[in-house]
Amino acid sequence: MKPGYVSLVGAGCGNADLITLRGLHRLQTCDAVVYDDLLDPALLEQAPQAEKFPMGKRAGRPSPTQEAICQTLIRLAREGKRVVRLKGGDPFVFGRGGEEALALQAAGIPWELVPGVSSAVAVPAAAGIPVTHRGVSRSFHVITAHTMEEEDLDRRLLQLACLEGTLVFLMGLRRLPQIAQGLMVGGMPPDTPAAVIYGAPSKAARGTLQTIPERASEATAPAVVVVGETAALDLRPSALEDWYKQCALQESV
Repeated sequence: MKPGYVSLVGAGCGNADLITLRGLHRLQTCDAVVYDDLLDPALLEQAPQAEKFPMGKRAGRPSPTQEAICQTLIRLAREGKRVVRLKGGDPFVFGRGGEEALALQAAGIPWELVPGVSSAVAVPAAAGIPVTHRGVSRSFHVITAHTMEEEDLDRRLLQLACLEGTLVFLMGLRRLPQIAQGLMVGGMPPDTPAAVIYGAPSKAARGTLQTIPERASEATAPAVVVVGETAALDLRPSALEDWYKQCALQESV
């Protein structure tokens, strides 16, 4: 049988309607979906014809190995199936999409990438925090704190403290006190604005490097940590939210 192919699809961040048109089309026409945990269940409803394979990774819970995920993708493609590997955010932003692409390539399986909106920008935006803003931040840096050893993270924080722009930490909630302390040790002022965005709909704990560990004590994973001057901004479109609520009220009458 002629091999099928695999589409590494970024589902975007949060609601199902944040997926791209191309990603949605691949989902609606595929034969199998191998999906992560951090997804809106409504996305799977777009592929009623497809076999479903839940293979998400969550800290503290039994999870399939990366090798098992890659082998599942290869097996399904060799069965001649059109496979969607559905990931939250973007597959190539701490999503291990590169590892899966290399495995598919080595196995001779045709594959493609369908980018998605990364949580590194979408989650802060949902809380009204732009990662760049003219006159405030001309760059942003995305860091994962999840896979670093304690000593490696401390050393990296000393380097990050010297950078201009916004720092965005993914999978860093558990190490928030270490992150805040490390940046201050590296010379970042204690009154530097900081925020932790978590939950759905997005909630934001705001403060400074000095206060954010305490103010974010009730935050739950997954969460995004933002450090820098833009973390003090609050650009949520409240007027548009009021408009939506008014429309919903009128429709219900």
